[in-house]
Amino acid sequence: MKHLVGIVGFRGYSGMELHRILERHPHIDPVLLEHRADVGEQSNLRRKAGPLRLPCTAEAAKEHGLAAVLLATPADVSIGLARAFLDVGVKVVDLSGAFRLQSPENYHRWYREEHMEPALLAEAAYGLPEFCRSRIPGARLVANPGCYPTAANLALKPLVAAGVIDRPAGIVCDAKSGVSGAGRKPSLKTSFCEVTENFSAYSILEHRHVPEVLMYSGIEEAEFSFTAQLLPLDRGILETIYFRSAKLESAAQLIDIYEAQYGEEPFVRLYEGGRVPDLRSVQHTNYCDIGVKFDGTTGRAVVVAAIDNLVKGAAGQAIQNLNLILKRPETEGLL
Repeated sequence: MKHLVGIVGFRGYSGMELHRILERHPHIDPVLLEHRADVGEQSNLRRKAGPLRLPCTAEAAKEHGLAAVLLATPADVSIGLARAFLDVGVKVVDLSGAFRLQSPENYHRWYREEHMEPALLAEAAYGLPEFCRSRIPGARLVANPGCYPTAANLALKPLVAAGVIDRPAGIVCDAKSGVSGAGRKPSLKTSFCEVTENFSAYSILEHRHVPEVLMYSGIEEAEFSFTAQLLPLDRGILETIYFRSAKLESAAQLIDIYEAQYGEEPFVRLYEGGRVPDLRSVQHTNYCDIGVKFDGTTGRAVVVAAIDNLVKGAAGQAIQNLNLILKRPETEGLL
């Protein structure tokens, strides 16, 4: 018997990626939940005998026995939908930023809006499986991490825990993303003529993904400088992270720290010998690839982390979390 899992926002880039992955999942069948009035809008979903389409209501989800719902919707929409599904016993994995920041005050500061479900905000389990795996299986509500914080936390958290970063000297994260990270809704900023042959920085010193890095890597805001930049390509994130260390002698020591943390992790791949990843290495996969360089004379270190923003940064990681809350092997449908 397969689990039925609803997808809300299936016309967006992350939603289409969820559908693509779940189509090949051996123990889950996707159900498309219509939550918009413009249901005749074109999408890239193939027309075939399925998948099942239902109205986006808690009643329909309960009647058809949905085990969980994936919300690939803006934060305000997710806040409005989550409670109804949870109240009828349907678990929720939310891909927006609606439930990531733990407190209404933190949410208000970074999203500039009041949070209308503070109890759910406090309840939600943060869905970075490599560090939060023990809490996810028992959660009703999982907050899928942002794409930039996924790469940043996987790169930084083991090094912060090992105490090898000179934190007062500062950590710089130079993060570049493909345009799909901005979503499918048309805008001038992400139109072809604005993006092609161009390269631009945005949300400088106020990007709403910054607090996720601070909360889960354990660093302070004054220690961390983050700049997001838009690449003229469709998908992928590459983050180049700079810091200093007086406690290291070689790049091999950095790799040893990562190996101790990620040696058994199915979706983190480490590069050796001074090699670093590029975007082609991770596109259309659920991997986070990490490589390092270190100058022992000056103590300068560079870590390069790469992910696909639509897979490990969104839909793939959501399905990792979905597998965990449905008590399935974490890698199902993803390898």
